Amino acid sequence: MPTIEELKKVRIQKLKSLEKAGLLAYPSETKRTNLVSDVLDNFSKLSKAKKNIVLVGRIMALRGHGGATFLDIDDGSSKIQAILKEDKLGEKGYKFFIDHFDIGDFIEIKGVLFTTKRGEKTIEADDYKMLAKSLSPLPEKWHGLQDIEEKLRKRYLDILFNPEVKEMVKKRAVFWNSMREFLMEKGFLEVETPVLETTTGGADAKAFETHHNALNLDVYLRISMGELWQKKLMVAGFEKTFEIGRQFRNEGMDAEHLQDYTQMEFYWAYANYKQGMKLVEELYKYVIKKTFGTLKFHLNRDFSAKGGPASGWNIDFGKKWEIYDYRTIVNKYAKIDIFEASLPEMEKQLVKLGITYDKNGFNKTRAIDNLWKYCRKNIVGPGFLINLPTDVLPLAKKTENTKIVEAFQVILAGSENGKGYSELNDPIDQAERFTEQQKLREAGDQEAQMFDHDFVEALEYGMPPTCGFGVSERLFSFLMDKPVRECQIFPLMRPK
Repeated sequence: MPTIEELKKVRIQKLKSLEKAGLLAYPSETKRTNLVSDVLDNFSKLSKAKKNIVLVGRIMALRGHGGATFLDIDDGSSKIQAILKEDKLGEKGYKFFIDHFDIGDFIEIKGVLFTTKRGEKTIEADDYKMLAKSLSPLPEKWHGLQDIEEKLRKRYLDILFNPEVKEMVKKRAVFWNSMREFLMEKGFLEVETPVLETTTGGADAKAFETHHNALNLDVYLRISMGELWQKKLMVAGFEKTFEIGRQFRNEGMDAEHLQDYTQMEFYWAYANYKQGMKLVEELYKYVIKKTFGTLKFHLNRDFSAKGGPASGWNIDFGKKWEIYDYRTIVNKYAKIDIFEASLPEMEKQLVKLGITYDKNGFNKTRAIDNLWKYCRKNIVGPGFLINLPTDVLPLAKKTENTKIVEAFQVILAGSENGKGYSELNDPIDQAERFTEQQKLREAGDQEAQMFDHDFVEALEYGMPPTCGFGVSERLFSFLMDKPVRECQIFPLMRPK
């Protein structure tokens, strides 16, 4: 069997032969008259007309039979059979096709539609034209890309040969567009906020750093979807805003986490976290039904290392959503009271439970977060986690019990799939919390938030009561029941 390099040499020779014959191997123009899908949908009418039409597409299969060659061509909308006959094209024209065309090439075919004796809808070629010569042979359909890294690296081939992946790409578009559609119908204004920031804000995360040459300034890639910027828009008098875009966190990678991913955040003035929960439940049901056509899912996600159910997760978004209390959940599964225990006691319990954690810059906030992440794997959902500790959400408004904040998280299949809260709008309280965060950062906690003086100054001009919420593409990956990296169209890959 010839090697890929040997096959490429043969195709390059065919390319040169095309050019020598005075033909373009990569013309810019095509005279296509119909999409293949339209032809198949209206085949009876079009075939009875006995008129020439022009179809285009990639040759996906090629088989000779005496003086005829059958092709399967796919234009992206659908696939159709084509036949080229020697007695129709002439010996010279037929031989030219045989000598120059391969599987993978893009072709234009002019001809008449008919149905074969086997009932196959077909176009018989009166003429043909090369649209793009492929120099690398396509992998065999059933024996091609098997390695997951190779599939992601050559995603274009994975999509070409795997209808499920192509369908995933389409669903991904529906997912975000339906979210946009829902929010706009509710009166939210879509905005764009800076990707480059001098101070990161809106989340506890390690940022990517870069340098802005024109301003000679070190900057960060944003770690939230413009949280502090959107809240400045609340100060400016806007009532409802949202943004969908990419954000970046220079942290670990696993089935649920990436460093470069899509997120949506909305901000709603004169609303609190309780109103936010009602809107989010409505939003999820709308988006999920629109994208997947159902509200019921059986997820087989591999949570074996995290203690998830071996039988998978049965999720029904249409049922009444549960309410979970943070302190109660941690007490139940981790056997510790996060509001009473000291940091040494929490560390002792983490060790006892076999929870590994980063000791660099370790503090009470990180201890509480690690305990919660251990416990959340026991929750099926869908539901809302409430009464989160003030320590873990420095931008949320405190309740009358100052140890907790007015916040909620969407819990689904043992993980967080959305977070919202009543935004802190007290500039003095916000400055104090930023100060505490800065101390943690200086002590080595790279995920602690920076002190954003500009944001505090904006709050001093007054921001109305506001509810904010954010959800990332993790939700889409959960519903697809795949690791989040496989649900991106072109995930970041290490170069070969």
